[in-house]
Amino acid sequence: MDTKTTEGVKVSVTTNYLPDYSSPVQQHFVFAYKISIENNSEFTVKLLRRHWYIHDATGTMREVEGEGVVGQQPVLEPGESHEYVSGCNLKTGMGKMRGTYLMERMVDGKQFHVTIPEFSLIVPYKLN
Repeated sequence: MDTKTTEGVKVSVTTNYLPDYSSPVQQHFVFAYKISIENNSEFTVKLLRRHWYIHDATGTMREVEGEGVVGQQPVLEPGESHEYVSGCNLKTGMGKMRGTYLMERMVDGKQFHVTIPEFSLIVPYKLN
């Protein structure tokens, strides 16, 4: 599990390779990732946007940016957490992702970026 805390907001990531949705012969590798966002700050926060950097083993990088996460803009009271699962496809069996969430403190409207820790996407047989 990869974890990073920014301004009291902790982001943890775990990943899984999805062989049933992948086709290595066609250079199509699908991964799922589970994100847990914990609000350990003293303020209620809202997740507004996400910004991802996705790298594969060929050095290709793509960016994905948009509102919320999986169609939601969760509001987290102090001590609350939010989990979601999403996915990513790569043209190689190895890659990595990193990014940020744009959050807003509800008490005063202050916006800030929360770092999503860099995590690896690796087909299990590549580790042998």
